Amino acid sequence: MAVKTVLVYPEPLLKEVSEPIKNFDDSVRNLLQDLVDTMVAAGHSVGIAAPQIGDLRRAVVVDVSGSKLGKKQGNHGLMQMVNPEIIEQEGSCEAREGCMSVPDYTGNVTRAEAVVVQYQDENNIRCVIRAEGFEAIAIQHEIDHLDGLLFLDRVSSLKTGLFRRKN
Repeated sequence: MAVKTVLVYPEPLLKEVSEPIKNFDDSVRNLLQDLVDTMVAAGHSVGIAAPQIGDLRRAVVVDVSGSKLGKKQGNHGLMQMVNPEIIEQEGSCEAREGCMSVPDYTGNVTRAEAVVVQYQDENNIRCVIRAEGFEAIAIQHEIDHLDGLLFLDRVSSLKTGLFRRKN
């Protein structure tokens, strides 16, 4: 479909809670394709959520397979997730996160090490997957966007856990 402009913090839409998708129609498939196109065009992104392109519906795409961290372990490849919900989580880990909507900073965030997520895929098929490591972190990061949260909201200390990106 199209590469969309990514909204940047402090854009107010990024702090809104997204609405569940009830009708799976062409507009949902178009949204998912726009998310994939925008993520791929960024060149370095492993995920993007609908609110980041100004759409307050519960949809995200995640694909860590092209990243150095994602290649280290098994992953699910491109996942197009409608109404994703974490139904189980285990462990805890801290990792440095960045975000296309917060382009100038990265931060240390504590997340679950592994998650089980249920969602509908691009064909409206119900899926349940278990993700670990970097993939689990990416999924949690994108689902946070659907709840109006940025990684900045999860940085343990803005004084010691937030870093300006190096150009």
